[in-house]
This record gives sequence, C-alpha cells and structure tokens, in this order.
Amino acid sequence: MDHLYRLTTLPSGARIASVEMPHMRSVAVGFWAGIGGRHESLEQNGISHFLEHLLFKGTKARNARQITESVEGIGGYLNAFTTEDHTCYYAKAAVAHFGALCEVLSDMYLRSQFPKAEIEREREVIREEILMYRDQPSQHAQELLTETLWPSHPLGRPLTGTLETISHLQRADFIDYRRAHYNARNTIITVAGPLPHERVVAEFSRLLRTLPAGHSPRYTRARLPKQPAQVRVHTQDTEQTHLAMGFHAFGRADSRRYALKLLSVILGENMSSRLFQKLREQRGYCYHISSSMVALADSGALCISAGLDMAKLKSALQLILKELHAICTKKPGADELRKARDYAIGITLMGLESTTNQIMWMGESMLGYGKILDPGEVECAIRSVTPEEIQAVACHCLHRSRLGVAIVGPSKDAAAIESWIAG
Repeated sequence: MDHLYRLTTLPSGARIASVEMPHMRSVAVGFWAGIGGRHESLEQNGISHFLEHLLFKGTKARNARQITESVEGIGGYLNAFTTEDHTCYYAKAAVAHFGALCEVLSDMYLRSQFPKAEIEREREVIREEILMYRDQPSQHAQELLTETLWPSHPLGRPLTGTLETISHLQRADFIDYRRAHYNARNTIITVAGPLPHERVVAEFSRLLRTLPAGHSPRYTRARLPKQPAQVRVHTQDTEQTHLAMGFHAFGRADSRRYALKLLSVILGENMSSRLFQKLREQRGYCYHISSSMVALADSGALCISAGLDMAKLKSALQLILKELHAICTKKPGADELRKARDYAIGITLMGLESTTNQIMWMGESMLGYGKILDPGEVECAIRSVTPEEIQAVACHCLHRSRLGVAIVGPSKDAAAIESWIAG
C-alpha cells in the first residue's frame, strides 16, 4: 500500500500533514494540540481533558448544539480525546463538506468562549464520568496500575482529574491554559481523503491566520522507580476480579520498540496468543485476557489485563508469570514469529485503509517522532526483528523489579498476592 504523505509548515510554525486518497468518498480532519495529562501540575490535574470538553460548548458564532449540528447535520462525525501527551479534535464527512469541517474545527480551536454556565454544567458531566469509571472495575484497575507504575508523577494521575482537582478549576484557568498551549508551534493539522495537499494548505493558511506562534510545553521525565514489584488492591464487591499488570519498558524512539510490539502480540494481542490459549482456551480461567503497549517519549510499559473469578486468581497469576518466564528462557520459534509479524503488519495496513486511521497515524507520528512514519519502513522494521531480539527485550522488561500489579475485586489480602508473585 503506497501513501504519499505531504507536510507543510506555515510561517507561524503550525504543521499541516495530508495524504491524498483518490478512491475515498470521505475526508477526515484532525486538530492536534501537543498538550496532555503529563504536562499538568498536581493542582491542574484534569485540565487538559476538561478543556477538551469545553471546546464543544460554544464559540462566538455557534452555541454547543450548533457545533454538533454543523457536522452531524451534514452526515458527519465529530469527536475528541485526551492522552498523556496530546489532545485531538477530529471530524469526518463526505468530501463535499471538507470546508465545513475545517470551519467548525477551526472555530472550536481558536474561538471557544467558555461560558460560565457551560463550565459548571460540564464540571458535573466530568464528575459523573469519573464516578462511572470507578464503577467499571476493569477501568479502575487500569487507573490504579498507572498510579502504581508511575507513583508521584503526572503519568500516574488520572487523565480525567479527580473530584477535588476539577472542582477548583475556574474560567480564567481554562483561558490561560488554552492561550499557553493551543498555539501554532504546538499544533498539527492532519487531513486524509481525496484532496490535493495544496488545497488543504490553502484552506488552513486562511483559517489559522490568527493562531499565535507560542512554544511547545515542557514535562517532567519519567524515571524507573527503584522498588520491588508493587501491588495495589482495591476491595470491591464485584462478580469478577479484575487484574492489571504492567512492566516498565523504554520510550517510543528506542530501536527495540518493534521487538516489544511483537512480544506483546505473541503474549496476548489476539486469540492465537500464548496467554489467550493457555488461560482461556486450555484452562477456562477467564473470558478476557490481553496484552498491550504504552509508548511515551521517555517511557513505556507492557501491560496485561484479565477478568476472572477470585478463586482462580492465584492459579492465573502463576500461569501468567510462568509464560513470561518461558519467553525469557526460550526464544520464540520461526512459525510463531512469522504469524506475529504478519498480524502486526496486517492490522496496521488494514487500518490505514480508513481516512480516520490515516489522520491518527499522521498526528501520532508527528507528535511522537517529528515526522510522518512511512508504513513501508515500519513493515520492514517489523519483518527484520529476530527471535533473539524478542527474547532480549523480554529479559529486559519482564523483570519483577519492573512490575506493577493492580487488582479490583473482592480480595482484601494484598500481602498474599505479593507472595504469589514473589513465589
């Protein structure tokens, strides 16, 4: 699959990336601000996510309902999300409505007004969002895991903030935060669809004229805690026990990231994986078990999550640790590695058939690497990973000193769980 990515930097510093997809009938547009949870102070925790909500709540030209109707009323889709290091606003519609999408997103990004009544209303909405996540044991386990992996660091805080921190944020805080971070040097526009790059640049050269130059934010680097395996248990009356495990890894620019990706695939990213086969198919310990990667500029993690009966937790934990030890002591076979490579490459390339996934690829590439990654080069890098490299990454990452464990369920005995892990 060949994609011709184009990139233009405006005089202000804003970057515009696009890929022309002549066979498509839709166009997707993304606005990326290089600001997220890891840039927040303790008192600001949750402000990036709160601000994301507020950009939908009214501009000089549109109220909240008119913003959504401007996109949904033409058969389009509008959404946003906040991560540890960026915030993204994106929309998709038929290509005939490209101009309308650009206008609505630019209006939100540049001219949101933050009405006080909307701030108070949204404060309650986010409060309910925080409580909703607490009521979802698997989500709560993930939040506890991040806190365990990155204690006393912005990366260990919830992206939504806490009930306490969001209660203190005021209109002036949002205005100052937007002014400081939603600037040209910290903004990337991505567009995918049947449009030439020149038209995309012309559209945003006009719409972004008033975006100030500004500068990129700084953040506190993550450091590997010098501690034995940490276990967090939240006792809750649930039918299942929800397990989240994470091992500290390296940053996304590390050359070993492709070996780590294949290690994750082999362990638990699909139904053919070792953990899925051993724990679900052979033992019936759980319905869900999976592995995934966290990739940040200066840090990362390999995570494993599962939901199972409390009575099976000890056996499941010990079997997981046994499988992790096995891949450290014996490199994967040629057939297993081939299947993992084909899966990782296939998922990536199939995803890039979508205009939405294309804008995500460009935005995340630009924010993470300062350039658009070539899918062909990524494919070659994945295909070049050897069994020895996967084993070496496993030995490096899957060490008990790098482990954090979070459990949400009826268990009350963290010491017992620590002994299972140590044993």
